[in-house]
Amino acid sequence: MKRIVALFAVCLVVVPGLLMAEEKMEKPKLDTFEQKLSYAMGSDVGKYFKGLGKEIDFETLVYGITDGYAGAELAMNQEEIVMVQKEFGARLQARQAAELEQMKEKNKTAGLAFLEENKKKEGVVVTASGLQYKFVTKGEGAIPKASDQVKVHYAGSLIDGTEFDSSIARGEPVTFGVDQVIPGWSEALQLIPVGSKVNLVIPADLAYGEQGVMPRIEPNSVLVFEVELLGIETAAAAPEAAAPQN
Repeated sequence: MKRIVALFAVCLVVVPGLLMAEEKMEKPKLDTFEQKLSYAMGSDVGKYFKGLGKEIDFETLVYGITDGYAGAELAMNQEEIVMVQKEFGARLQARQAAELEQMKEKNKTAGLAFLEENKKKEGVVVTASGLQYKFVTKGEGAIPKASDQVKVHYAGSLIDGTEFDSSIARGEPVTFGVDQVIPGWSEALQLIPVGSKVNLVIPADLAYGEQGVMPRIEPNSVLVFEVELLGIETAAAAPEAAAPQN
């Protein structure tokens, strides 16, 4: 609700004419900074309320803005306004909670199906924890310990192929502690020799679980990684960059 008030405050102070926009369906002029700012703020407000769907009656919304800005007698007293705002907040919270649960269930179902199919592929190894990995190239170097720092190149994606992070795309490998990343990464790194390239499929409970890392990684998301283990650094080495999505 504070965001709504802040947006309206800026819009109404900068452009009083916005209140009559409903009557003037002409294309706005965007010549001055004030006009551009006003349009930007107005579009933000419009998108926000559109996202609320059927909860908002736009025509009545405009009347409310007009009365409030003009200082006219309001059709509702302050107690009624506060009460309906609280009810709206409760409804919105309940709707968002329901949508989150639906998202969790959808991702859980899709993730389990993906894991089931992936483990059937040739060369895929499934560990006791449920981690799935497959060597693309098996190196001949040392295998990292939990206390080691490692240098890697990686690309991470969702099961639909959407890439959410990639040191390869940035053109710079990263260094981090084996025990400083998500459980699936930590386990995998202690199974592969330096010089290896592997494909990882990490179950949600070995990644970000029911929390996710919104908006890029939704709750209960199975993650897919391409990883190249470039080397082991000394245990005391400082990280060169942030560990992948941790």
